Amino acid sequence: MSERGSLIRYNTDYRKIKPTKNNILVTDMDFQERVTASGIILANDDMKSHGIRPRWCRVQAVGPTQEDVQVGEWILVSHGRWTRGLDMTGDDGITVTVRLVDPKDVIMASPDKPHDMTMANTIS
Repeated sequence: MSERGSLIRYNTDYRKIKPTKNNILVTDMDFQERVTASGIILANDDMKSHGIRPRWCRVQAVGPTQEDVQVGEWILVSHGRWTRGLDMTGDDGITVTVRLVDPKDVIMASPDKPHDMTMANTIS
């Protein structure tokens, strides 16, 4: 089953959801094939056991006790340490996929969207 097929859809504005404790709600997590700066193709690993890797995503909301990341930052999360996506349609008609990530598995944070979402050039 593809990631798109496993999504649950809600007609609730994602901006109205507030995580509890130190939880982190994210958007903009990409599951498509990637090409590194050197031309290496990283296949789509969605629902597969090979080629797994961490994912970058944008922090949409944080719980009241979360001190490590802030709304708007981009975070790198260890592979598989997020929930299935929830498609939420806001009052403006825009649909966004939101996920909850495990706060213990945030590897790094960046104020800006990484240019290389594969992490190859992000660290340098």
